[in-house]
Amino acid sequence: MMMMMMMRRISERAATGFSKNLILRSSASRFHGESLDSSVSPVLIPGVHVFHCQDAVGIVAKLSDCIAAKGGNILGYDVFVPENNNVFYSRSEFIFDPVKWPRQQMSEDFQAIAQRYGAMNSVVRVPSIDPKYKIALLLSKQDHCLVEMLHRWQDGKLPVDITCVISNHGRASNTHVMRFLERHGIPYHYVATTKDNKREDEILELVKDTDFLVLARYMQILSGKFLKGYGKDVINIHHGLLPSFKGGYPAKQAFDAGVKLIGATSHFVTEELDAGPIIEQMVESVSHRDNLRSFVQKSEDLEKKCLTKAIKSYCELRVLPYGTNKTVVF
Repeated sequence: MMMMMMMRRISERAATGFSKNLILRSSASRFHGESLDSSVSPVLIPGVHVFHCQDAVGIVAKLSDCIAAKGGNILGYDVFVPENNNVFYSRSEFIFDPVKWPRQQMSEDFQAIAQRYGAMNSVVRVPSIDPKYKIALLLSKQDHCLVEMLHRWQDGKLPVDITCVISNHGRASNTHVMRFLERHGIPYHYVATTKDNKREDEILELVKDTDFLVLARYMQILSGKFLKGYGKDVINIHHGLLPSFKGGYPAKQAFDAGVKLIGATSHFVTEELDAGPIIEQMVESVSHRDNLRSFVQKSEDLEKKCLTKAIKSYCELRVLPYGTNKTVVF
């Protein structure tokens, strides 16, 4: 009888331990790779840190110790060290108690490590504490990327604050887009451009307080002067049919040529047209069964999905510069 009671107690303890371990693993797997939010724990909140420096022994240990020493727990850790290239990239997701590790102290702790290793990039974000990125959207006549971003922003799936929308095309006040913007208090600026006057100084004034810009099918080329004057990142979307089909109506050109694969590319804007570091690319098959309407619809769907994913990755600190014209996307 005594032996049976002892075995039962041992079994109960083992089951309890297994249950706790299962809960912890479940929480970690649910968190890793998903958008960071504050629903993990009523006390512990999530943070993310990215690091880029010359490769050296002990970097992972130092970063891990920094988090663990303040009671934090790492839930996901990605490292990339390119072959034959002495550089180090990492991205960590962790949870912590903001009472034990105040936000300002966290920045100072990671900054100390950055100084020790001469880091080119060291950024930490706590989504539930830090302000959202402020962005401005620039577009021309096509609305599909703008509409997608507005709806995702409204649903809380795009972690940004949209400060304004700027277009070189006017829109009637009774359109769906204009009614949406008015309802949510987002200013719309119609800045008509000509071949000789791109009115870039006016646009710079409108976007001076933003963290980055999004070209949601803005069919104007931004000058090097504008990019230097803005001094922050600009993200663009274009169809993956470039450079094979340049000029007007590239989708129709591709349709007439009978292509079997279409795509979209989101990239950083540089002075060289459509040649900046790539953030995201998507492709989809088309066939002889597609008419021009379905062909264009598939192309536009890819563009808006590709752009919103690129912006989400950027806001979640998944995108780091790699070399002169590449990116690391964790």
